[in-house]
Amino acid sequence: MIFKAEIVFVKIILPFCLGIVLGYCFQIPQLFQLSAILLVCFITLAASINIFYKKVKGWKFKRQIASLYYLLFFILGTFATLFHTDFLHKNYFAKKQYQHLKVWINNEPSQINDILRFEVAVTNGYANNEVKNCSGTLQIALKLDSLSPIKLRYGDELLISANYLPIEPPYNPAEFDFKQWLASKNVYHQSFIRQEQLVKLASNKGNPIIAYALTLRQQQVAIYRKLIKDDEAFAVASTLILGYRANLSKETLAAYSKTGTIHALSVSGMHVGIIYLMLNALLFFLNRNRVLLVVKVVLIITLIWYYSLLTGLSSSVLRSAIMLSAFIISKQIGRSTNNYNILAFTAFILLAYNPFYLWDVGFQLSFLAVFGLIYLEPKIHNWLYVKNYFLHKIWKLMSISLAAQIATLPLSIYYFHQFPVYFILGNLLISIPIVVLMYLGISILLLKLYLLAPIFEWLITLTNNILKWIADLPFSGITQIWIAKWQLFVLCLLIGLFVIGFTYRKKQYLFYGLAMLLLFQASLSYRKIINFKQQQIVFYSLRKNYAAAFIAGNTAILLTDLTADDKNFEFFVKPSLDQRHINHIQFVKWEDDFKTHHFIKQQHLITYLNKSILLIDHSINYKKIEQNPSFDFVWLHQNPKQKIENLYKEVNFSNLIIDASNKDYLIAKFEKKADSLKIIAHVLKKQKAVSLNLN
Repeated sequence: MIFKAEIVFVKIILPFCLGIVLGYCFQIPQLFQLSAILLVCFITLAASINIFYKKVKGWKFKRQIASLYYLLFFILGTFATLFHTDFLHKNYFAKKQYQHLKVWINNEPSQINDILRFEVAVTNGYANNEVKNCSGTLQIALKLDSLSPIKLRYGDELLISANYLPIEPPYNPAEFDFKQWLASKNVYHQSFIRQEQLVKLASNKGNPIIAYALTLRQQQVAIYRKLIKDDEAFAVASTLILGYRANLSKETLAAYSKTGTIHALSVSGMHVGIIYLMLNALLFFLNRNRVLLVVKVVLIITLIWYYSLLTGLSSSVLRSAIMLSAFIISKQIGRSTNNYNILAFTAFILLAYNPFYLWDVGFQLSFLAVFGLIYLEPKIHNWLYVKNYFLHKIWKLMSISLAAQIATLPLSIYYFHQFPVYFILGNLLISIPIVVLMYLGISILLLKLYLLAPIFEWLITLTNNILKWIADLPFSGITQIWIAKWQLFVLCLLIGLFVIGFTYRKKQYLFYGLAMLLLFQASLSYRKIINFKQQQIVFYSLRKNYAAAFIAGNTAILLTDLTADDKNFEFFVKPSLDQRHINHIQFVKWEDDFKTHHFIKQQHLITYLNKSILLIDHSINYKKIEQNPSFDFVWLHQNPKQKIENLYKEVNFSNLIIDASNKDYLIAKFEKKADSLKIIAHVLKKQKAVSLNLN
């Protein structure tokens, strides 16, 4: 046999994933065609070897045949990825110009203020009285009519104006890459439309099972809304039990994040595992004979998948449902199970269904956490031998938390830029409440035990308060940890070396791990030293606002009309300042004067270190400025009436800053005139931010 049956998926999952990576990085038609041809050839060759295995004495060529199968699954991964890539299809909607598109909503719409966001599957395009079949997914942002907002749901068929655009890339340093995130979901275009640009044609065009699940979930959410008075408790209950995207407060989200318990707020494998334990205990009376055991297995698997469907079928829930199903079935039929093979089998099934799951953060963290529980937890648990029953259970919970945290640490730091110091304490204190909350929440919904609602609400509030208390402890979290991809690799390598060294008592691995740790720590220290000495100016690219950061060491003066609580500040500006380890920000408005040792803003003039900036808006009369002054930058703001050519005659400058407070037609006019005068124009709208290093 080429592969041992008990670990066959462990062997093929790596080449399959590498093939997915290749297909995702090179999404071109030529590779799609080549992978299809190679896949047919390799499948034919593999089938031939299987048929004539004995005749050709295949056991003599095990390594060569194994390599052939690895290549086969590598090519399969590439082909599957390119086959799922929508924009490679000939009838992708964005390859032709259409006036209107017929679409249907393929996810649950979410509303923030008067904007409704959802994804649609495109089915037809209309141009010049012709109808063409189309494919692809489009991200929609719909501005609702405040007087009579339209109600949309999953499966609704719509006719919309075809004014879509490619997803915009990030324009500011450290800004969240929305384009990359949507591309990982196979979405490449978005549309901003008003309600009058949309016509609802029909309903129930989607998957009837998903439509039923979403409707049922809305009904369950409505029950919670009626029974739970406190808004925060309601939001936690809906998120925890049903995976409903409720509006949790920043304070609560921060508490769960800082304590390393954020996984409790996203329905995942832990939740499905709790459901399994409950069902297995409730159906104990079916353990009497083999027939009843089969009935029990069928019931448990059915109810697990029903719960998974109800909670939105996220990749983490799917992973757990598939794993549990495989484990239960293997146990029932008496087959020996290999946990690593079940984990790899689950990953293979999910990735074969949708290769883009590989780039889903929840998918990655979920599988790493389970791998940590399988591989690390038994080893960590054996560090201590505890005789006392209750202390043994506590140590078991601590070892589970530690194993999962170690396995997910590199990616958690890379994606979320923080480390929860008290994660063991947080997980230890909420482990029992979370289990009780799951059972109470499900009992209220399924058994109509509404009298439990006050207890349910009280326990949620208590859990939130416990986590907020932990989050407020001194040094509760290490934040602003920004690492590059090479540092992520070093961090993964050092953890792997330490694990191997401690597991097999190999001093050389511990020595190599220590060397990697020193390298990682040295790189972080070097970055801190650089940030401590930094002197920069950053002009941010925004949609309607303006912002410029004058950075000196770990402090920044931010000239902006944004506030610290503004979402635009948190999304576009704050990540850049966090990456530079800025711990003090002074907000200054355009009309304010402000002065420090290095920074002077007086009326329409800014001097910062060796740079000078002239601020031009509709109120300034540049002719009153001293004759022929020289500036490094001229900043145009709020539609100034001055002509660039006249300004250029009176003022010496070589760089023009045009912020997003100006109207689009004026921005285009200023940019064109600057180009004719050989002036470097920096437009701070839908263009890259401008960063100046003054060291």
